[in-house]
Amino acid sequence: MAERSTAAVDVADNSGDEPLTAKADQTTSDGVAQKQERETDSEEAQGSGGTESPGKASPPELHSGHKLARRYRLEECVTRLDGFSSWRAMDEKLRRAVGVHLLPADHPRARSVLAAARSSALLGDPRFVQVLDAVEENDLVYVVHEWLPDATELTALLASGPLEVHEAYQMVSQVSQAMAAAHREGLAHLKLTPGAVLRTSSGQWRIRGLAVNAALRGISSDTPQRSDTEAIGALLYASLTQRWPYENDAYGLSGLPKGVGLIAPDQVRAGVHRGLSELAMRALANDGATASRHESPCTTPEELVKAISEMPRIRPPEPAFTAPPEYQRTTYQQGTYGRQSPRPGATQPVPAPPPPLQSRTGTALKWAVSALLIAALGLGSWQLADALMDHSKSDDTKKTQTTDGNEKSNDNTKPAKPIAIRDAQEYYPDGKAQHPSDVGLTYDGDSTTYWRTYSYNGGPTLAPFKQGVGIVYDLGSTRSLSAASIGLNYGGDHTTASLYAADSMSSSAPIGSMKEIADAETSGRQLKVSADKAVETRYVLVWITAAPYSGKDQYSGAGYKQAITDVKFTG
Repeated sequence: MAERSTAAVDVADNSGDEPLTAKADQTTSDGVAQKQERETDSEEAQGSGGTESPGKASPPELHSGHKLARRYRLEECVTRLDGFSSWRAMDEKLRRAVGVHLLPADHPRARSVLAAARSSALLGDPRFVQVLDAVEENDLVYVVHEWLPDATELTALLASGPLEVHEAYQMVSQVSQAMAAAHREGLAHLKLTPGAVLRTSSGQWRIRGLAVNAALRGISSDTPQRSDTEAIGALLYASLTQRWPYENDAYGLSGLPKGVGLIAPDQVRAGVHRGLSELAMRALANDGATASRHESPCTTPEELVKAISEMPRIRPPEPAFTAPPEYQRTTYQQGTYGRQSPRPGATQPVPAPPPPLQSRTGTALKWAVSALLIAALGLGSWQLADALMDHSKSDDTKKTQTTDGNEKSNDNTKPAKPIAIRDAQEYYPDGKAQHPSDVGLTYDGDSTTYWRTYSYNGGPTLAPFKQGVGIVYDLGSTRSLSAASIGLNYGGDHTTASLYAADSMSSSAPIGSMKEIADAETSGRQLKVSADKAVETRYVLVWITAAPYSGKDQYSGAGYKQAITDVKFTG
């Protein structure tokens, strides 16, 4: 900070005006702008409340070219709102671009802005956009901060689509760690929006407006750590889905459909990383509790950092391999050594290499290979003829041993034929689904993907917590079904499953209305279910009534649980 800025030890004295409040984002005339501007973000999404009147304060007439402290030349106004304005300026002393916030000294929030800027400047954390100066001069208060011309706002990055999974992981990791460090020093952001998070050209994430953005808008919170943690959860949610996790549209992103509530990112968009999806839900507030059913909520940035450290590390994608240029033979290798060099600029044709095996050695090699092939073909033909003759004799012997028909013929035994699965839907007659969006992973041919149940405290029998969990499969048409092979993700004592012939894919039809085909039990990871007699049906229910105990993993807590993959039916 410049020599005019006072030390931050008297922040408490300088901030003894009215307490900061939220939602002071209604635009008022500042005496300069001919057309009022309005912020695109919603303070309600950040959980702030209350209002504070900015009074009749208005900044002096400022324009491009105006110079502050004979040093900072204003160049472009980027925001004009609620009695203050923000500019891109030039520091003529150090010859670099800077950002400047301006407001009149008699503005109701001027003292709070000065105190917040000076406190933020003392933090000195490079993960935040640094405050360079905070001055009250000539009835004007201005805050000078870094300007990063090579950085891109998260808002602009999300305009083209959600972030790649490693980028989203890096963003939430770096932002959480930075905010945890700020809160340890008693500083909160309270205005952590996609516009406040920047990615530099080197891939680092920076945060701007620590404490200052909230002070400019009069935002405060009784639970600042929870507010910032929820804001980080919203940033991660938006990075994974390109949707804002509330019903209102904000920051150029569409909100969630009205009436559905807060749903997990992996239910909004296919292919979302499950670990990051659950992390976002743990950070977001949902009626005072976490929306994740098995993990405790993260209420502070420090808890969020711990939760991220417990996740398996997400590695960056492998770089695309670029084929090397085609090998070019040198002039010496092409046999032109000692010849007259061509004229500059003249194009010389590259002589084609001689056809292979045209030398004496090549000719001899060809004849040797041909002779070996002829000998091998002759030997193979003789062995084939001999085998056919022996087989003919064996058939004649069998024919002479045929009885008068008392023995059964094997011609009636038909090999099992695979039955293709056309569609599937989760079956939950009690109205409580598990993961209905993942049922397609049970027959996609990939053994690494699966549909999973929740973890239950009692078991192996799931009752009375739940009578069972299952999936109804559509075979496309009525087929003769006799067996099923079901891949399981968890082994142990024990998994019990049954097959039922259903009338439809309804998720609420009573199981008593279905016909049981067969059941089986296993302690391994492969369950084979075979019927005594084939059943004609189009819809088949795989119904799990017991699951083994398994410890905590990446996607669920410890408990009695199971996951299904590679379901195959035969008939």
